[in-house]
Amino acid sequence: MLKIVVCVKAVPDPKEASRIKIDPATKTLLRRDVPMVMNPVDRNALEAALQIKAAKGGHVVVLSMGPPEAGEIVKECLALGADEGFLLSDRRFGGADALATARTLAGAIAKIGGVDLVLCGMASSDGATEWVGPQIAVFLRVPVVTMVRELVATEGDAWEVKADYESGYRRVRVTLPAVLTVTRELNRPRTLSFAGIIKARKKTVDRWDLPELGLPETRVGVKGSPTIVSAMGTWEKKRTVTFLEGSREEKAVALVQKLVDAGWVD
Repeated sequence: MLKIVVCVKAVPDPKEASRIKIDPATKTLLRRDVPMVMNPVDRNALEAALQIKAAKGGHVVVLSMGPPEAGEIVKECLALGADEGFLLSDRRFGGADALATARTLAGAIAKIGGVDLVLCGMASSDGATEWVGPQIAVFLRVPVVTMVRELVATEGDAWEVKADYESGYRRVRVTLPAVLTVTRELNRPRTLSFAGIIKARKKTVDRWDLPELGLPETRVGVKGSPTIVSAMGTWEKKRTVTFLEGSREEKAVALVQKLVDAGWVD
């Protein structure tokens, strides 16, 4: 029976992006006034795990790192069909960059033990580095395939997947255990059902802090992050609109002239 770990992240609701503020001192996002939701593409990773479980049998474990309220996202995953949920929550985990985040998640995956497959969304909507999945694989010393859009063959230990590559795709054979980061093209995530919510009431989310993982404090959170945000600001996008008057031919001539003046056309 496959043991699958799905890494999910609680992110600020994209619909409320205009309410996100920046702490001028720490250069970090102030998320407390914005509701948290599951990172959109992580839903595709979870859906893939649940489909594999339905087809081949398996045990799906959801793993997240974040503040206590992120536990609600893990509970949502349990309601969708996951079997176990773990939340890594400790103030010392706060402020982690992609490397420290991957190290912490990898430590938890190693503690869970016996994991055949790790699934992650290719990127988070708030950070979008695309580094966490590959770095987890490095810490676990297992192969990784990024931007997976299709699971072509999943028999035995050697799986074949289709992954995005520049303007096309690549077919890759990967031996388990492995890490896969997935795209939205992989599947269509299911929605919550009333039955799932009722079943999830009997499940609990285990919370692990730094001592549980046994990692040095200097290797997690801000202390374990080699990258530093030196500045952060908001960008206001403005556009000006000019309506061209005249016949089609006159409008075409005026448009070409404007493109020439702007340096877009020689």
